[in-house]
Order: sequence, then C-alpha cells, then structure tokens
Amino acid sequence: MSRAPFQVLILPFRYGERNEFEYAIFKRSDGDYWQFIAGGGEGGETPTDAAKREALEEARIPSISKYISLDSKSTIPVVGVTGNFTWGEKVFVIPEYTFGVEVDYGSTLHLSKEHTEYKWVTYEKAVTVLKWDSNKNALWELNARFAQ
Repeated sequence: MSRAPFQVLILPFRYGERNEFEYAIFKRSDGDYWQFIAGGGEGGETPTDAAKREALEEARIPSISKYISLDSKSTIPVVGVTGNFTWGEKVFVIPEYTFGVEVDYGSTLHLSKEHTEYKWVTYEKAVTVLKWDSNKNALWELNARFAQ
C-alpha cells in the first residue's frame, strides 16, 4: 500500500485513580526518547482512519474507542519521515494531524515492535519527558480541553 502524504499523532488518555487525567507515553525502540503513538497514512485513508489503524497496530486500542480530533497540527520534514522525497522533489513537509483517544481505566495496552515500554503519566510529567514539540503542543491542547 502506498504511503499517504500525512502523519498522525495519537494521545491515549484516561481518567486516573487520583481523579485526574493521565496520558500514555511510549518509549521508541529505535531511539532513547518518549513520544505518543505516531504513524503515516496509507493509500486513500483519511487522517481519522489512519489514527485508528495506528493506535490499533501500536497499542491494540480498539477502533471503536472514543476519538477526539484536535486542532493542533504540525508539519514534519519528509526526509525525517521516509528518508527521502517520497511525494516529489517539491514536497518538503507533510501535515501531522492529532487525535486524543480515550482508554478505559485498567485496560492494558499492548506494544508493537516500535516501542519498548509505555507508562501512564500526568500532564506535568509527560510535558517534561516528551521529545517532540508537536507532542507537547497537542498534549497542552488536550489537557486544556479537559480543564473547561
């Protein structure tokens, strides 16, 4: 299947035992850093379809889960995504669409080969350990939505 010219970022969240929201962050297997679930669109997928597929593939989050489309969007350099100019020499960046997905408290996430571990953390902890600014920005938005 061909790679679509966009990325998705998925932020799993739950309402924790301390009456506050918690976020699942994932440690990459090919790097020593933490991030949310991320991946590319395939074929004719919409960003929402790609987010549901990636969350299922990387953490076994069911596609029937409650997804929230976030306003946060970033652009990602294409050479950082596929290693070359996959969509032509004049396509330098592709959009990254962001989604929150609600996970039931007590549910276990199952890791793909892309991650070595995950952990549920508070907003304050997540923002200090996430590597990418796009992850931090989307986290801020999702957390701010809960505060209203």
